[in-house]
Amino acid sequence: MKFPPLQPISNTEYYVNGDVTIHPGAAIAPGVLLQADPESQIIVGAGACIGMGAVLHAYQGVLEVGESANIGTGVLIVGKGKIGTNACIGSMTTIFNCSVESGQVLAPGTLLGDSSRPIEDQLPENVPEVVEPSNGQVAEPVSVNSAPAEVAEVTIEEPQAPEPVAKANNPVYGEESLNRLLSTLLPHRQALNRPLDNSPSSS
Repeated sequence: MKFPPLQPISNTEYYVNGDVTIHPGAAIAPGVLLQADPESQIIVGAGACIGMGAVLHAYQGVLEVGESANIGTGVLIVGKGKIGTNACIGSMTTIFNCSVESGQVLAPGTLLGDSSRPIEDQLPENVPEVVEPSNGQVAEPVSVNSAPAEVAEVTIEEPQAPEPVAKANNPVYGEESLNRLLSTLLPHRQALNRPLDNSPSSS
């Protein structure tokens, strides 16, 4: 299989808009979007590699991609920050207004810097707990902070195994006609479904 030769940066198909500085030693795949808003800047360092379909959008500051940093395919970086030297950003990662340390590796699909959905570390104080009995009946919710109640003795009946159903020897309609047809078409064929003869042979 022949691969197309590497093209110089001036011949690749990526989109640049705004104040964007790209080092000649950087590798940028086709389909990359480098967008710097007014009063913002993107700087791509030497040896940096930006994968296909990545979007870098500088907003309200400088977005810098350090030397030899690798940005995977489909990565979205919005805002300001720095991708450190030799950092590796996995594919389909999203980064909002934050930096990645030098040498740091981010797994594919990582989300960094999203403060729109804060995560609470504490559980609410009065969380009702639902206990499901094993017999399929719905139980009443029990509060975690309630006083201990007396425990009633519960007898659980084990389900009985179903009795094996004897196979009915139902006749198959047309079986005899089919066997005659097969013996006519294939005379040397031995019937595979013939019952075994258990009678002793007379010799």
